Amino acid sequence: MKIFNTLTGKKDLIKPVGGKKINLFVCGPTVYDYSHLGHARNYIVFDIFVKYLKHIGFKVFYLQNVTDLDDKIIARSRERGVSPKDLAVAFENEYLKDMKNLGITSVSKYAKATSYIKEIISQIKRLQEKGFAYEIAEDGIYFDISKFKKYGKLSGRTALAAEDAVSRIDYSKNKRNRGDFCLWKFKQEGLEPSWASSLGQGRPGWHIEDTAITERFFGPQYDVHGGARDLIFPHHEAEISQMEAISGKSPLVKYWMHVGFLTVGGQKMSKSSGNFITISDFLKRCPANYLRFYVSKNLWSSPMDYSESAMIEVKSAVSKIEEFLRRIKLVKTIRGAKKIKNLIKNFKVNFYKELDDDFNTPKAFAVMFEFIKKANQLLDEEKISKKESTKIYKFFEEINKIFGIIDFKKISLTVPAKIKKLLKERETARRNQNWQKSDEIRKELEKQGYMIEDTKFGATIKKI
Repeated sequence: MKIFNTLTGKKDLIKPVGGKKINLFVCGPTVYDYSHLGHARNYIVFDIFVKYLKHIGFKVFYLQNVTDLDDKIIARSRERGVSPKDLAVAFENEYLKDMKNLGITSVSKYAKATSYIKEIISQIKRLQEKGFAYEIAEDGIYFDISKFKKYGKLSGRTALAAEDAVSRIDYSKNKRNRGDFCLWKFKQEGLEPSWASSLGQGRPGWHIEDTAITERFFGPQYDVHGGARDLIFPHHEAEISQMEAISGKSPLVKYWMHVGFLTVGGQKMSKSSGNFITISDFLKRCPANYLRFYVSKNLWSSPMDYSESAMIEVKSAVSKIEEFLRRIKLVKTIRGAKKIKNLIKNFKVNFYKELDDDFNTPKAFAVMFEFIKKANQLLDEEKISKKESTKIYKFFEEINKIFGIIDFKKISLTVPAKIKKLLKERETARRNQNWQKSDEIRKELEKQGYMIEDTKFGATIKKI
């Protein structure tokens, strides 16, 4: 499998140092507010990516941090009149609930930043000893980017741009270099959380928490690091500088994956812009598999624009898959054809071929819908046997274990006894060519919340 690597600027073959074992880290949330669809895109991408890696035989340890203390959390806690810790705990629980509701189950470990203060302090002390860190009195301890000669190797730059995600505590008029970033912020007046240490009473900067956590679990080097595009600079650049300065080993990470932005009307979805839709609000209107399909049908590294009309198209596409699978389940004939056997074989080969090439989900989905189109034609001609239809159904179950885009409960619908009775009466009416009675029962079924579609193989039923 090949994946586009930000560090090399090309598609690289995934060959972990540990053979079949992959250590993967993804930047998690800063828990000061509800998560929105932009966050959802990022975490759905890595959920399906990890599930695919496991499907093709890799053993993956997926580590994700949770930033439970930073400037935004402190500012929001002051606005609300609660402690930073209580605010962070509340929104961390909301985040984990959102992940569960989205079907994100691939994360091996969620690591809260404040649980790794000892590791953070250790890293800062080693940076001081090696001459990469300096102290500004009554301010904090900063990383000197001029001492790390490879600073900028990931992003190709050393200066901030408009789209970069930054931390406010990195601003100080007394820094040696404009790009120097804070490792440890000395305690200021007020109730701001802090820890006593040989560094002085204070709290960690934003960038240092990630390398402290990854070193704790993976050591000084690991396989894959993921996150949104706005984290490339300065956040991920800072991670590289810190860990490689400490260890003297390069690269910190072999493969860097950066997910494209989710936009609304061409503008990045963000809390600061006020153009965001929370995950919980979205799930009140649409099921999680719709959002997973929407994310999956776009290339992970490209921007994607959200709109209500796009979700209507998603609903139609998902319904097309579900309707096809309902038809497949009704096949009873023992007759088959060589054509469908070749079609199934090519479907599987080409579907996974696209995923192996930079995890190209839109092309893989195009292969899937082309198969559905051709298979539907063969269904019309009664050229698919029960044996082959079972193979098709099982392959879609296999696909769904990776993507989570199909609600199989809707396909394998449990129909109440009274509805079954109406269906039987309608079939009798149709056999007797009593079309008026048949239509009356159809309307009654619709009142009860069920839709009927007549096919060559019998009537299919689904919830409206």
